[in-house]
Amino acid sequence: MPKPVSAQAFLPYTPQLESAELEQTGVSLAQEAAQLEQFQQYELALPRAQLATQLAPKKYQTWILLGILYMRVQKFDQGIAALQQAQTLAPDNADIRFFLGEVHFRQAQYDKAIEQLQAGLKIKPDTPGALFDLGNAFYKLGKFQDAIAHYEKAVAQYEKVKGQEKDRWPAINNIGLVKYEMGDTDGAIRRWREAVSIEAKAAEPMMALAIGLYSKGDREQGLAIAEAALRIDKRYAGIDFLKENLWGDRLIAEAKKLLATPRIQATLAQLQDAPVPEMP
Repeated sequence: MPKPVSAQAFLPYTPQLESAELEQTGVSLAQEAAQLEQFQQYELALPRAQLATQLAPKKYQTWILLGILYMRVQKFDQGIAALQQAQTLAPDNADIRFFLGEVHFRQAQYDKAIEQLQAGLKIKPDTPGALFDLGNAFYKLGKFQDAIAHYEKAVAQYEKVKGQEKDRWPAINNIGLVKYEMGDTDGAIRRWREAVSIEAKAAEPMMALAIGLYSKGDREQGLAIAEAALRIDKRYAGIDFLKENLWGDRLIAEAKKLLATPRIQATLAQLQDAPVPEMP
């Protein structure tokens, strides 16, 4: 009888990585995801960030990045969960609070947004972006004086930082938005002029200024400025876009009148390859 052959199944080799190596791999993946996020490649960035949190679960930065990416793709509940995980790892990190405030704002949960932003500002009180976001949240709740106060604080902080002086124009613009809704047309116009003087190519305050002037009866100047604004950014002819940028009911009502004029309609027809935006 022949002797039986002794055989053994092939056992694949699985390398045993140290936890430090895994964590470093996670950090590298997070860096790749962050670069993709800068180029708005969210769908490519998201799986990298998800894996990064698995490989480096104790790095709060990976959880922040994952939360931001979920917010970018409008998965707000998952974004909040990721940011809350980051918060358990870094409870005194103000930026996490600021991002949570942004997510809640995007969900129209303005009270929660205010709570998170104020908590973050207790840690980092001179953060102009957070002050601006807090102004927006108060504005959406109709708390106009609180909104203006925080916009003014944001402007003051931007003015203190060398190289960021020009960044103050959005807060000045939004003060104009609030004042217009309060019925202070002249005050709004002054703010929009100020914003345009800081950034001459800022289409939003230019368009708002045009509407303010047009509504006061200065039709020729209003139309001319509106044409210039639309040549910079034709999206300001879209009512939905104006709402996304926090334009209030009173200003939008006046915007519709200006946008419906034959002169502006003709300008839009020249500017757009697509059909002129339909008026609601």
